[in-house]
Amino acid sequence: MDKMYRKYGITSIKAIEHLVLIIIAIATVVAIGQEIKHIFEVGAVALADLLLLFIYLEVLAMVSHYAESGKLPIRMPLYIAIVALARYLILDMKAMDDWRIVAISISTLVLAATVIIIRWGQLKLPYPRPKEDEL
Repeated sequence: MDKMYRKYGITSIKAIEHLVLIIIAIATVVAIGQEIKHIFEVGAVALADLLLLFIYLEVLAMVSHYAESGKLPIRMPLYIAIVALARYLILDMKAMDDWRIVAISISTLVLAATVIIIRWGQLKLPYPRPKEDEL
């Protein structure tokens, strides 16, 4: 029973994982198309539009990286969050009170510091590589 679970259970989970990745990629491409259509309808490109397209691009890059390596780098969602906060700040700055602007700015700085710390940890404190007999 354990071997059957390992064979079919894990294979089924991997198939569902790839299906969801394909759905995310298709939905992101559709969203990109909708944003480009919106830009052409308005007849101008705003900074908020560019930042939204950049978010979509990061999502596609994250899906691609995950599909290739099977690992999700934590820095990519952090980059997406930073750009999303910047976009939110740009779009709604006039309607925000000062404390909300400060809170969003501090949140962005915390996320940026987190990216730096994670990157430093990857360079200075890498995971030990598995020995050949452990594979």
